[in-house]
Amino acid sequence: MSAPPAPRPDVPASPQPSTAVPVTPAATAPCAAPAGRRRGLLDWRVRFAILSVIWGFSFLLIKVGTEAFAPFQVALGRVLFGALALLAVLLVRREPLPRGLRTWGHLTVAALLLNTAPFSLFAYAELSIPSSLAGICNATSPLWGMALSLVALSEDRPTRRRFAGLGLGFLGVLTVLGAWQGFSGVDAKGTAFALLASLCYPVGWIYVRRTLAGTPGSPVALTGAQLMVSTVQLALVSALFTSAPDAFPLWPTLSVVALGALGTGMALQMQYGLVTEVGPTTAQMVTYFIPVIATTAGVLVLGEQLHWNTPVGAAIVLAGAALTQTRAARTPD
Repeated sequence: MSAPPAPRPDVPASPQPSTAVPVTPAATAPCAAPAGRRRGLLDWRVRFAILSVIWGFSFLLIKVGTEAFAPFQVALGRVLFGALALLAVLLVRREPLPRGLRTWGHLTVAALLLNTAPFSLFAYAELSIPSSLAGICNATSPLWGMALSLVALSEDRPTRRRFAGLGLGFLGVLTVLGAWQGFSGVDAKGTAFALLASLCYPVGWIYVRRTLAGTPGSPVALTGAQLMVSTVQLALVSALFTSAPDAFPLWPTLSVVALGALGTGMALQMQYGLVTEVGPTTAQMVTYFIPVIATTAGVLVLGEQLHWNTPVGAAIVLAGAALTQTRAARTPD
């Protein structure tokens, strides 16, 4: 659901979830954990649960934000307040932003692929589809990532298990959408936007992996810079294609602020801490809780309808995504 942590040498940038997330999200991404792992003030399980809730509720916050603001404006507020949150962390730590035109050039492309485009697409999608469906579509990012990596990353070898996961995952998508009913009751345009947003994340991760791996700077500094660039991009787009809001209603405004400061800013900082403490594999498990929380929040808070095929299909999607992330065990030499 959000910008990935900055890549470290020899470690692929991947979500999510999502934030990605971001495998969300969203966005999540592994970064190298030091030998002596730091412990946070709260137990890592508590922080894991908080992170899952924050990223799971992001889709609800998008939905509420679009009640008063244009989708581009929701995305702009998201990256703006996310950037401010991370810049505050950098200020406290006295860490500099990255330097070099080459680095900023690659961050510009990364911002487009990992923030500007998917955040806007999700906001447009939720004009016509439930937030729960958007959250489930977000869970397809690992499936897109596995399919793309077979083509773009020669070192990422396919296995039968991962192919099975890919097929199972997209079977889950068809179940969620009710394919046997001819997709009746599903807004095709909104769903396509959400799936396209989920596709943006692995495209962006592959780009970052190829161009920014080993770039000097902390994950917070690189991601903060990326969100700054995305803020400029979305400010220009919003100025060209939307008019200024007539008012700033309380709940939509608070939703956009929370979406940025918590879901796109501080949640990433929390994710970095989890990766450092418990490792990327465990930290990435947050991905599988996001659609569950997004669906629950949509039904309980927004009163969205839930048919049997939605949770069943979501479970199939997550099972397929989990299979695509497994690797064959290495045999001893």
